[in-house]
Amino acid sequence: MKPQLWLGRVRALFALPSGDPELAISQHAALSHQIPLLYGILMVNAVALAWTHARTAPRQLTWLVPAMLFLVCAVRGVTWLRSRRRAITGEEALAQLRWTMIAVVPLGISFTVWSLCLYRFGDAYTQCHVAFYMAITVISCIFCLMHLRSAALLLTGIVVPPFTLFFLMSGRPVLIALAINMALVTIGMVYVLLRYYRDFTDLIVSRGELIHRQLETQRLSDENSRLANIDSLTSLPNRRRFFSELETTLKRAQQEGRRCAVALLDLDRFKAVNDVHGHAAGDRLLTQVGARLRRITGENVFVARLGGDEFGAIFTDCAEDDVISQFGADVKSQLRNPCVVGDRLATISCSIGVAIYPQAGSSAEALFERADYALFYGKQHSRGEIVVFSDEHETVIRQSGIIEQAFRAADFDAEMWMAFQPILDIANQRVVAYEALARWTSPELGAVGPDVFIPVAERVRLISQLTTVLLRKALDAARHWPPHVSICFNLSAQDLAAPDTMEAVCAIVAASGVPPQRIEFEVTETALLSDFEQAAAMIDRLHDLGARIALDDFGTGFSSLGYVHRLKLDKIKIDRSFVTDVDRSGISQSIIKSILALCDNLNLTCIVEGVETESQLRALVSLGCKFIQGYLISRPVPGDAVIRLTEQIADFAGEPCKSVTPAGKLNGPRRELAPAGADDVARRLHPAP
Repeated sequence: MKPQLWLGRVRALFALPSGDPELAISQHAALSHQIPLLYGILMVNAVALAWTHARTAPRQLTWLVPAMLFLVCAVRGVTWLRSRRRAITGEEALAQLRWTMIAVVPLGISFTVWSLCLYRFGDAYTQCHVAFYMAITVISCIFCLMHLRSAALLLTGIVVPPFTLFFLMSGRPVLIALAINMALVTIGMVYVLLRYYRDFTDLIVSRGELIHRQLETQRLSDENSRLANIDSLTSLPNRRRFFSELETTLKRAQQEGRRCAVALLDLDRFKAVNDVHGHAAGDRLLTQVGARLRRITGENVFVARLGGDEFGAIFTDCAEDDVISQFGADVKSQLRNPCVVGDRLATISCSIGVAIYPQAGSSAEALFERADYALFYGKQHSRGEIVVFSDEHETVIRQSGIIEQAFRAADFDAEMWMAFQPILDIANQRVVAYEALARWTSPELGAVGPDVFIPVAERVRLISQLTTVLLRKALDAARHWPPHVSICFNLSAQDLAAPDTMEAVCAIVAASGVPPQRIEFEVTETALLSDFEQAAAMIDRLHDLGARIALDDFGTGFSSLGYVHRLKLDKIKIDRSFVTDVDRSGISQSIIKSILALCDNLNLTCIVEGVETESQLRALVSLGCKFIQGYLISRPVPGDAVIRLTEQIADFAGEPCKSVTPAGKLNGPRRELAPAGADDVARRLHPAP
């Protein structure tokens, strides 16, 4: 074996675990229980040896030296006992082990020299006591130091060779035999010591690896739990975490007898951002909104993203109503500034629905549902505001439940019927189309308005079934109308999103006997927002069939203008909200005038809805409107009154009354009329008695 390799192995035997703090701490922990015992053995054995030599040896050897050694052992023993009471670092443990190594040398030499000095004083018994003392003491000390191999080997090297040589040279057979036995026992102890220390270190290393694996497993588990409860886009808690927190908060509120609340937040017109700017821009917007909402999260407010553009908040304690109003103000303040979406700015707001425990419900599910209803109500009636669920809402929900139950059991063919509202061509003073409007007369509830049962139909996913029934009824009525009169029929978002429904619509059109060119399908921005690509594909299908497409409620949506050039449109219907004050608002007039100019440039027909007064009509005529619809012309009428209404309007406009055959063809020549002014149209539609 090369000397360098041999020296390296020797150094390794006496090296401390400086590179393994975990092993150093484990060694220190084991030694802290054994080294006090070691010093106790040293002190007891030293006192016994000094006592047997008290009469024969000098007082310096039987009193002074033992007292000094006793004091050192006591101090060191107390130091180790104290170290057991506190947790130490790897560096502190290593320092303590190093001091133990250093202490082994002077103490081992001192006790060995002191023992051999006492050998020549006394008789054979006391001499045997010296040999026995040294043998039993060194064996005990080696076993006590087994967890610190370097110290045990160092002590062995300091005590055993001098002991063996000294008693081999004593000339006494008993002592020589004792020395030989001690040497053999020492060899066995060293072997056991090396194996034990190796097993001990392997155990510590294995335990460290196991702990490391457990920590890594725990870290991964914690990370998985975090990911499972965190929304990756906004870094807010997600839907799973929200409902878990809601259950915990509600249980605590019930136990402590205090109020808590749930709030649902929905960004207004967020889907329009996705459609106009793309989903990446929508994600950037949500990220910014999440960061802003995170600023209002506190000890009493827990905010999470529930999905899409919907967020949720939990108020752990809302003893005062001001907590909720302050939250609404904070949300408005955070969303007041525009968000950066690519190279543009997007102004965003949100509607908030709140349900308070215990007034709104006693379970997490009930609170969430009522907060959702309050949000829905806010989106419909006070967009951008905060709405707290109230007793009035509870009444509406109960009534809605009754209506939903009746609707599910309704016979659509027997109970549904169509009403028709005319669309007037002002220039030619004649009806050009009728909009088909659904009506429901329930045997249990009586007449139920479409503003009530259409949302119910959409909520219970029966709108497509209703659409096919209503379209069949509408087209059956339109077959008997004059050929120049078209029929307008509304399609919902669910209709456009269901290919099967659109197949049924096309089949009904083909079998109706009504030319597709006389059929106009009206779609709203809401229908387009759900899934624009799917809706656009269905609109193209209807357009290819020959039907015409109208964009209804134009001007109220964030992205209505964006749809005009992306769809095959034939008509645009200006929403009634611009007509309400058109006779006195310059802004409404400017908007309508701009839309009319847009339609002229794009060769689109423009229809103005909601005309109810003569002053509105005069204002619209002055702006250049050509087609109007509203109560000023007529309220919706049943199907059997359409032909009579068409003839009456023609009479009022100055045309002779024409009879209509069952086939729907006009008899007699038609007289062309010069365009009339607004006053003339109003007078002819509503002549003085």
